[in-house]
Amino acid sequence: MEWVSNNLAESLLILGLALLAIEIAVLGFSTFVLFFVGLAAAITGVLLYVGLFPETITNAAMSVAILTALAAIILWKPLKKLQSKVDKTKAKGDLVGHSFVLTETVSPEHQAKYRYSGIEWKLISSETLVAGTKVEVSEAAVGVFYIKAQ
Repeated sequence: MEWVSNNLAESLLILGLALLAIEIAVLGFSTFVLFFVGLAAAITGVLLYVGLFPETITNAAMSVAILTALAAIILWKPLKKLQSKVDKTKAKGDLVGHSFVLTETVSPEHQAKYRYSGIEWKLISSETLVAGTKVEVSEAAVGVFYIKAQ
């Protein structure tokens, strides 16, 4: 503990960088609390190191508290907006792109069945596809293949 108080600027800088690393690497930037505190601790460590104010625990604690609040006020909305961007493209699974020949006619009104990999799949098409047509799976859902002509 004596080393920390004797090297307060360096200790705060190390603590701040460690908190930033934990927030980004371990938590995946899912919470911002450690980010704000880590940023404030690192900035306070730099300010103490350059001698902007005296190296005391009280000054350091007040600086970390104030800088944490300022960082939260300034950065909350931009970071929340950054976090809310979600990729809505569907993941392409192994079943998408599977090709086979129809054994019976499929149309929007008539859904056929196809046995693949031990599962009986319902075949759905937006167009009429006659038996013998080579088709490809364009999308797969639970128990359903959406197909199109190849």
